Amino acid sequence: MKIAYSPCPNDTFIFHAWASGLIPGAPELEVMYADIDITNHLAAERKGPEVMKISYAALPWVLADYALLPCGGALGRGCGPLVLTAGGNGQAGTPEMLSGKRVAVPSERSTAYLLFRLWAAQQVPGGVGEIVVMPFHDIMPAVRDGRIDAGLVIHEARFTYQNYGLTMLTDLGSWWESDTGLPIPLGAIIARRGMDTRALTEYVRASLQYAWANPEASRDYVMSHAQEMSPEVAKQHIDLYVNSFSSDLGEDGYSAVEALLTRAAAEGLVPAVDPALLRSC
Repeated sequence: MKIAYSPCPNDTFIFHAWASGLIPGAPELEVMYADIDITNHLAAERKGPEVMKISYAALPWVLADYALLPCGGALGRGCGPLVLTAGGNGQAGTPEMLSGKRVAVPSERSTAYLLFRLWAAQQVPGGVGEIVVMPFHDIMPAVRDGRIDAGLVIHEARFTYQNYGLTMLTDLGSWWESDTGLPIPLGAIIARRGMDTRALTEYVRASLQYAWANPEASRDYVMSHAQEMSPEVAKQHIDLYVNSFSSDLGEDGYSAVEALLTRAAAEGLVPAVDPALLRSC
């Protein structure tokens, strides 16, 4: 069976056991390692594999063809995207400073982008200026060098942005949690409709349970895909993004996804979604 997920430590940690043939009865996997922006577009174009990791923000374009699995994704608290600026001697500015400014984002179909747009609509008078899409790894250097006014970053940048001399203007996860009381929906696992989603759910959960029970077993696999990340940062990454929601979205998880997509649809950022489709697995 073909599957696509990112080389990020949270994904490789969760799927290591299944990808390594350690889950009894689970089909052998042919893994495609791809940035989530790539899988977002593959899913929307109906060109992706049977199972994929995509952004929750991309769900409205694919739910007719793919079902959301209730496990394996990234959703939690204290793990939201950051908006970074240069200078400030470590002192955060105010949202007003982004009015009319150029902001770099890693994707326009990411949860991070939706959260940023929802936050900016509420907090930045007159809105930001130009949105510039650039590869994730280029954003912090671009902000540092003054080629862009601010950058939206995700994942391990939470632990490394100080190395670039950057300042956190806002933590979008903290804003979302205080504004809604809900966790932050980041990455989703989807499967083509018509597949045995109950069985797939059990395989993913079994792989995650194996990872939790044998945390060192996946170390070499995780680090071989960690893109020069240090073991310490990789562990921080896993500890932050792999949590109880990775095992089961539950009512809070589904409510968070519905809140994100409902708000985004109201702002014209995504097509409206039938909530029943979200829970159709």
